[in-house]
Amino acid sequence: MNVATILKAKGSDVTSVSPDTTLRDVAVLLTERRIGAAVVMQDKKVMGIVSERDIVKAVASGGGNALNAPVRDVMTSRVVTCSLNDSVDELMDSMTMGRFRHLPVIENGELAGIVSIGDVVKHRIAETVMETEAMRLYIANG
Repeated sequence: MNVATILKAKGSDVTSVSPDTTLRDVAVLLTERRIGAAVVMQDKKVMGIVSERDIVKAVASGGGNALNAPVRDVMTSRVVTCSLNDSVDELMDSMTMGRFRHLPVIENGELAGIVSIGDVVKHRIAETVMETEAMRLYIANG
């Protein structure tokens, strides 16, 4: 199973914001869409990613006024990405090693989707269930 399989099941919609968007507006957007991160884009180019964790850190260090700051001040600008052909195991390794929960999917230089740790775990569990069932059938018919 790979990233293309995950996106085929969940869709390729990505919530994006500009670097000038305030943290308050991002917090509202993440809450309304029930998501954990938004990709920061400018001129169709990925500039960074901002997550709930980034917002919490900003508020913890700057108080409520931090919510008026632009995303560019707190976003993660060194974004790790993946491609449609990356395997679920590769994603799990990357997310575990990097300690992040969202990976933008880049294909042919353009944003093609986003994958969360929840998506990866869901598909890994489904893969394991299918393997188990195949093994049961093999044993039962063997």
